[in-house]
Formats: sequence, C-alpha cells, structure tokens
Amino acid sequence: MPAADVRVVPVQRMRPGDHAFVSYDGDDTRWDVLAAFARLGLAAGERVMVFAAPGVPDPEVLAHLGPADDAGRPGDADAWVRSARRSGQLVLSSMRELISPEREFTAVRQQGRLTEETDRAVRDGYAGLRAYIDMHWVRDMGAPIDAMVHRETHADHLFAGRPYAEVCAYDRRWFTGDVLDAMAQAHPRNLLTRLGALYATRTEGLLRLLGEADLSTRERFQGVVGDALRRTAEGGRLVLALRDLHFLDVGCAAELLTLVAAAGERGVRVEVRCSAFHLALLRRLGAATLPGLTLIGVSG
Repeated sequence: MPAADVRVVPVQRMRPGDHAFVSYDGDDTRWDVLAAFARLGLAAGERVMVFAAPGVPDPEVLAHLGPADDAGRPGDADAWVRSARRSGQLVLSSMRELISPEREFTAVRQQGRLTEETDRAVRDGYAGLRAYIDMHWVRDMGAPIDAMVHRETHADHLFAGRPYAEVCAYDRRWFTGDVLDAMAQAHPRNLLTRLGALYATRTEGLLRLLGEADLSTRERFQGVVGDALRRTAEGGRLVLALRDLHFLDVGCAAELLTLVAAAGERGVRVEVRCSAFHLALLRRLGAATLPGLTLIGVSG
C-alpha cells in the first residue's frame, strides 16, 4: 500500500484535476485499476486515453476493459467498450504516437500534446479527458529516468482548474525502490493497488478506512474497527473516517453500529465522517438511537 496519508484513495475517487500514482507487480493489479479507471471515465462522459505498456496489443487491452469470465479471466470487450472505441470516446494510443512527429521525449512536447487532447475532448462534447499511462514507455523510448522524474514533478499546470485526470502506473519489477518512493511522493494522489480490498490507517484518535467493506472484507472490518474502539480509553473519543470507503454494505454498517454501541457502554464517543449515501444508510439502521455517536457528512 502507498504511504498512509490523505493522498491515498481508491481509484473510484479519481476526479478531474487529479494526478495519481499507482504501482503494480502483476497482471491482476495492473488491469483491475486500469479497467475501473477507464470504465468510470466512460460512464462520466469523459474521453479516455489508454497508453498501455509498449508491446501489448490493442485487442488484449480491450479484453481487459471488458467483463471477466466466471474464473476471473478477461473476456471479449463488451458492446459498451466496443462502441466507445468506435465513437472515439475510448482511444488506445502510445507515447510515441502522442509526441509524433517528434522522436525524442521531452516533457514540454508531451505536456503540450496532453493539453491539446484535453481541449479537443471538450470541443468534441466530452466532459473532459482522463489518461492512463503505463510508465514502461520510459524504457521503450530510452528516455532518461531524470526526464521522467522532471515531468512528473512539474505537471501541475495540466491539472489545476482543468478537466483532466491522469494515472501513472509503475511496474515495481522494473523501477527501483528509490524511484518508486520518489514518484509516490511526487503525485498528489496515490491509488490503492487492489480493488475489492479494505485498507486501514490509524493515528491517535483517528481510524481511516479505504476501499470496500462488504462480505469478503467483513471479518477485517470488524477486527480493525473493534480493535480501534477497544484501544480508545474509557470516556475517550474516536473519529472514524469513512469517506474513502467506496462501498459499505448493510452487514458492515450494522456491525459498525453494534461495535459503537458496545463501546458506548464504556463512555467512548464516536464521530463517523462519511459520504451522504453512507450517512443515510447508517441513519436507516438506527444510528440516531446511539447517544455517543455523531454522524458528519463529508463531500469529495
């Protein structure tokens, strides 16, 4: 998991203006994040550009953007993805193609072209542009690592007030640990590497949950929330930051209220900060009956 700070978010929380780092060490993590990022962009009416690792054929990329079969293997691209490709909403490209006719990578050329593509997407009637860039282009083009680092740390103008979002994906099997650490710090957002997982970070008086709380992660959810409440001193206060939970099912929500009620018997006060949707869910399950519980809706 990337550094445990507020920059870490699930891919589902990517918005226009976001510039995110993600890393992978196998095909499952690489394709899962890409598929979610691309399909969410298509659903939001954005143009999506995918710069896959050089050498990966377009049919393979399209297959991974479609639904998997029962065994989790990529199937054929579904009608929605095929339609988006035909209409030009989904574009499969490469870094070489982007900066053409230039042959040598420069940050100025690449950023200029991405600015042009963002403006073009808006002119074509899309809400904006999102790009997924697999950073294997660095090796393919023989670009110096320093050039890549400079680009990543001098790109704010692409995003500030602009309808553009970008995910830069780094293969942990190829980039050194020092480069990965530097790039994680350079990006305003770091993405969780796996879909369907639950992550937790804890500091004094605060438990932050990210990802998905459902049947598959319920045991972990119960464990981390229960432990945080037990460790809160009698009469103390704990903040549960749930804004970055992409999904909270009814079972986990009910378990949360059960744990809060038990902690309330020791005088522990709990403040839950969550989305409006999760706020409504907790209220429907009877959160208002717990005197030591405060619910606060947060946006973003």
